[in-house]
Amino acid sequence: MPDSKFANDSETEFARILDFYRVRWEYEPRSFVLARDAAGRPTSMFMSDFYLPDFALYIELTTLKQSLIRHKNQKIRRLRELYPDVQIKIFYGRDFRGLLARFGLRPPAQNAP
Repeated sequence: MPDSKFANDSETEFARILDFYRVRWEYEPRSFVLARDAAGRPTSMFMSDFYLPDFALYIELTTLKQSLIRHKNQKIRRLRELYPDVQIKIFYGRDFRGLLARFGLRPPAQNAP
């Protein structure tokens, strides 16, 4: 079962790796407006999973619901258009499994919220 702070077990495991290596991180620290309606109200937002302040880097884990990757990729492309100074790295399922393998870890059971 994931830590109640996180949406899934992959995020919990990623936070543990960051903690082990003493990498400072913040969880879901900021929402980026991607689109607004005619009245100026946000209609599309993006919030990354982690922010690493020492690296000025946002991290998005896309290890669950692989069918939604296309939509998430579109949001990230839009984020990069609107916020070109924001650095973001996406970890797809295979990237995350590779990271775990490098540390001799097995992927966590995937529990969706």
